[in-house]
Amino acid sequence: MAKRSMSGKRPAITLDQNAAMPLYRQLYERLRSAILAGQLEAHTRLPSTRTLASELGVSRNTTALAYEMLLLEGYIESRVGAGTRVSSLQAEQLFSPAKPGKEQREPTLTDPSPRLLAQRVQTLIDTAKSEKFSPSEINAMTNVFRAGQSDISSFPYETWARLVAKHARHSLQAVSFYQDAQGYAPLRESIATHIGITRGVHCSPDQIILTAGSQGALDLVARVLLDPNAPVWVEDPGYLGARGALLAAGAKLIPVPVDQEGMKVEVGRQLCPQARLAIVTPSHQFPTSVTMSLPRRLALLEWAKEAGAWIVEDDYDSEFRFSGRPLEALQGLDGAQRVIYIGTFSKTLFPSLRLGYLVVPPALLEGFLATRNFIDTHLPLLEQLALADFMAEGHFARHLRKMRARYLERRDTLIEALTRELGELLEIDTPEAGMHLVAWLPLGVSARTVAEHISMRGLRIFPVVPSTSQPRQREGLLFGFASASPQELRAGVKLLAPALRAGLSGQII
Repeated sequence: MAKRSMSGKRPAITLDQNAAMPLYRQLYERLRSAILAGQLEAHTRLPSTRTLASELGVSRNTTALAYEMLLLEGYIESRVGAGTRVSSLQAEQLFSPAKPGKEQREPTLTDPSPRLLAQRVQTLIDTAKSEKFSPSEINAMTNVFRAGQSDISSFPYETWARLVAKHARHSLQAVSFYQDAQGYAPLRESIATHIGITRGVHCSPDQIILTAGSQGALDLVARVLLDPNAPVWVEDPGYLGARGALLAAGAKLIPVPVDQEGMKVEVGRQLCPQARLAIVTPSHQFPTSVTMSLPRRLALLEWAKEAGAWIVEDDYDSEFRFSGRPLEALQGLDGAQRVIYIGTFSKTLFPSLRLGYLVVPPALLEGFLATRNFIDTHLPLLEQLALADFMAEGHFARHLRKMRARYLERRDTLIEALTRELGELLEIDTPEAGMHLVAWLPLGVSARTVAEHISMRGLRIFPVVPSTSQPRQREGLLFGFASASPQELRAGVKLLAPALRAGLSGQII
């Protein structure tokens, strides 16, 4: 049997260092496509992981991960002394050949696919693939460190069910007609009171619009304020959900680096002084957990006033602060009314509730409501009725107090376990609020590569990778701690430690 190598008819392989899809996944997709298309025939010998890594200018971990995936799925086979070769696939596994009579040419791995979707939608698909698993994959994997997930086991479901049932029996007929696009008025009143006392937000209930979680709020902001290709400052590193809403609107993202004082406003001014919008998480930056300093807050407000720009303040989990009074919102400092405030109940209560809200400056209210009417008119009402009572009867405040104490215990447990098992490799930040922490890797280590290696061993960890790289910044790993018990967190770190060490091997010189 003839032995072939890739040196004769090797398909052109190009990897995009700036793409959202990880390099190992790009390489896997290109080799898999070449095998299925017959460009790499059965028994063709592939170069070693070291040789291919050198040719492509990537780390050996990248080529090893791609080969490992191809091996597990049966596209290639490896034997001691024989190297790595393309497997023999059944005819039905291969792509259908071109029909006779048609002009045929050898395809290349960079051929574009026919465009079925808008380009920005394809960008969203690629971004989602690189950052998330599907729900079925999430359920199948050890999920102890999942960020952004609250402790759903501690929610007072009996109380909630009683309130929902009460309104289902007695209130629905009276509110079965189309309702106010802003949402249920008593709930907006409760929200205005709550955020006025706890967050220092200055607003009336008439400025509040209820949304489908914070993601629905971000989507509405992008629809109302952004024309295609409008420049927007985003935190770097920052929240993927915000980037997704902006990309869906066709915006131009301007990554602005974050340091220990929050977004570096002066860098934003240098990069794009006339940006239309800035999206920030000043009270508890996602993912680094830093709090934006007062000088930075004032500088950001001054820029927005000068540029005629808007600031979106995503205050996603500020209720869970572990020491002292929660810092007041940026919106409370805004004398020029340039800040749009976002809050959510998906983090404080349970994710599937899908209730969030916007506090909109009066000058924007008409535009927001007109847009809302042409999207979904208003949210389903039953949950709004129940939540209004949940807050008015004091259940919401009691639940927050209980969960704040539990999350503090879990934060401390995770820090203690990580320090004991991996303290010599990780620099662990201690967050003063929220439901996650960041552990920073040694300088020069790829967080994506480490996270990918860990995920192949049954754990899901999100990498923290700044887009800007001049000067080179450290990368980190994001650990959620709210949804797991202290015992589960300790067991998770025990399972994590050898996988993380294996992922680091070869990266630290």
